[in-house]
Amino acid sequence: MESTVFILSQTKKAYSSPSYHFFKRMFDLTCTLAVLPFVLPLMALIALIIRFDSPGPALFKQKRVGKNGKLFEIYKFRSMVHRLDDSYHRAFMKAFIQGQIDETSVEGKKVFKPFSDSQVTRVGRFLRKTSLDELPQLFNVLKGDMSLIGPRPNVPWEVEAYKPWHYERLEVLPGITGLAQINGRSSISFDKIAQYDIEYARNQNLWLDLRILWKTFTAVIEKNGAG
Repeated sequence: MESTVFILSQTKKAYSSPSYHFFKRMFDLTCTLAVLPFVLPLMALIALIIRFDSPGPALFKQKRVGKNGKLFEIYKFRSMVHRLDDSYHRAFMKAFIQGQIDETSVEGKKVFKPFSDSQVTRVGRFLRKTSLDELPQLFNVLKGDMSLIGPRPNVPWEVEAYKPWHYERLEVLPGITGLAQINGRSSISFDKIAQYDIEYARNQNLWLDLRILWKTFTAVIEKNGAG
């Protein structure tokens, strides 16, 4: 597997202190190892339900672009139909990143929607609404590919559509949730997502991480912003 997919600027900015990154890594490992015994039975149940609900594997794996442009394989529960033609999704996301897509209205809310309801499985709708499809990424956190908190990682062909200033969001470790996710997620433009991600990258601290984690937890409980 390639170690790097994109070459970032050679002039690196200082994103927080080494001590912060050490404590953040310890925090990620402690939280992940603490919750895994409780969520593993749930994950096993979800996997079984997915297999019974629709043809295809329970787990979805995909190459994503991580910190400093490095490729890694992300894990998610499959929420879409198996072997889906993703040509429309690719075109939509490239246009979305370039700011060429207008939001649509779903249940009275403004959202940017790259797929149709027919492409999402019955179980997948519930998983997306509750964000349970992201649970396997706890293993990405254990591997060190991701953190609990950070910018959501894009696939390589989405990164190819980045505007030059978007690349700064790749200077930090990607996360399961982040500042953009608690401020709108699918209801805001990609430029706004990138602005939140860069704001986080420039202002990382453990207190901010705890705030984002708490707000993510309350948003999931309220079923707010998932999709």
